[in-house]
Amino acid sequence: MWDQRYSDDDYFYGTAPNDFLATNAGRIPNGPVLCLAEGEGRNAVHLAGLGYQVTAVDSSAAGLRKAERLARERGVTLECVHADLADYDLGTARWAGIVSIFAHLPPPLRRQVHAAIPRALRPGGILLLEAYTPAQLDHGTGGPPVAELMMDAASLRDELPGLVFDHLAECEREVVEGKGHRGTGAVVQAIARKPT
Repeated sequence: MWDQRYSDDDYFYGTAPNDFLATNAGRIPNGPVLCLAEGEGRNAVHLAGLGYQVTAVDSSAAGLRKAERLARERGVTLECVHADLADYDLGTARWAGIVSIFAHLPPPLRRQVHAAIPRALRPGGILLLEAYTPAQLDHGTGGPPVAELMMDAASLRDELPGLVFDHLAECEREVVEGKGHRGTGAVVQAIARKPT
């Protein structure tokens, strides 16, 4: 499905970074950053432009080719990894930051990935996450078609043990990202830190 979605020349979610990420990227300490389910690369390229060493992982080869193209156009370097998150090892104390922007996964896989994040972050490392909540189904402006693929604040607290939340909120905001996200969205936003 994702290869088909990313097969056009244009960028389905645009080339500008996610607003929540752009506003808060500076909270990530210096060091390597992992972008989960990064798709066509807009967020990874933005972070690389800020000087971070960025690894973008996605299951879509078509999306990653466009991420590499966008990086070349912007004059930055990315490491793109074609992998299913079910099989991808996030590592141990490896990342200064992990970014999850609209990375909607089936619940068992989401819990598996979220459980690995605290171990994968370095002490003081930051998780930046934005996702749609089940209330998004009332808006129809993007996101998965079923509530089980969405997230909320309570589930994030349960699924990210060992992290301290500096920010965790559910809200509605205008999400304008290419043709994929257009209009009022019901989202959950998280900034979580691994204690030093």
